[in-house]
Amino acid sequence: MSSYVAIRSTGMYVPENEVSNDVLRARFAKTAPEYIDKMEATTGIKTRWYAPDDWATSDLAVRAARQALSRGGVAAEDVDMIIVGTDSPDYMTPATSVVVQQKLGATKAGMGTFDVGCACASFPTALAAANGLMMTNPWMKNVLVIGAYMMHKLADPEDQGIFFYGDGAGAALLVRSEGDRPSLLSSAYRADGSYSKHWGIYSGGTAEPASVESIAAGRTTVRMVDKYPAEINDIGWPAVVNRLAEINGFAVKDIDLVVFTQVRKRTIDKAMVNLGLPNEKAHTVMGKWGYTGSACIPMALHDAVVNGRVKTGDLVVLVGSGVGHNQAGIAIRITDDLVRKAV
Repeated sequence: MSSYVAIRSTGMYVPENEVSNDVLRARFAKTAPEYIDKMEATTGIKTRWYAPDDWATSDLAVRAARQALSRGGVAAEDVDMIIVGTDSPDYMTPATSVVVQQKLGATKAGMGTFDVGCACASFPTALAAANGLMMTNPWMKNVLVIGAYMMHKLADPEDQGIFFYGDGAGAALLVRSEGDRPSLLSSAYRADGSYSKHWGIYSGGTAEPASVESIAAGRTTVRMVDKYPAEINDIGWPAVVNRLAEINGFAVKDIDLVVFTQVRKRTIDKAMVNLGLPNEKAHTVMGKWGYTGSACIPMALHDAVVNGRVKTGDLVVLVGSGVGHNQAGIAIRITDDLVRKAV
């Protein structure tokens, strides 16, 4: 038998402070009375959850990681690598992953960490990176891949865009596995930097260091400057899935479950139609937790696993779409070990 990389266990964390759509309806009653109703109808988002004010993104990540490690039966001291995907980091530098390493107590000599920062495409990208690293570095036995998001702290609470942002984190523990076929399959990507000025935080980096003027102008908070055309995801998501099918040698109709970026239910519905797949094969969680950005895909994967949406041998496709824009997808086979660890 060959040695492959597999997801042994997953974990997630949602904080305790709920901010319902009714709370936002009251906040925007005078400035945009119909906005929340419209967004709820098109996105499927009904509520979101905020971490305590004194928390940072790493605090969410650590809690999701602990659950994944506990479910997988691996101690933090035995982790070889931590990869954190986020676009709401604790700091511009150092990397959030090294903060997570310290808070988690992952003290193994020779272990490493790094961040992946391609917004909501971060988790599939990080999974693929971890797979490649483990396949080329036999000394790596246990790797934590985490997606974490706390964008609401980087947003103007009076800006309507606050509707989307919920806090959360999801994690996957990757281990070596003996088997006849791999669990983590090849990945696929799309990117178009011509959209890099559409949505982001544009002051605070080297292009525009933070200043009194930029802070007053709201350029140190996350904002949508211009709308993305719908076809970016309506066409882009199916294109990524079709590319995954092509390079991995499976048929789209054989996919058992798809997890897309959890930002808009209507967009997911369109992508499923374009793929010729029934809607029940798309797993969604935005109705429960809001849009959790870099964390939404691992959170949705964990939710699908623990709620019995997948079984051993199922083919699952994860597709993330991040501002910039970039898209990333990876296909995985559900192992018996992952199903057992979910119980």
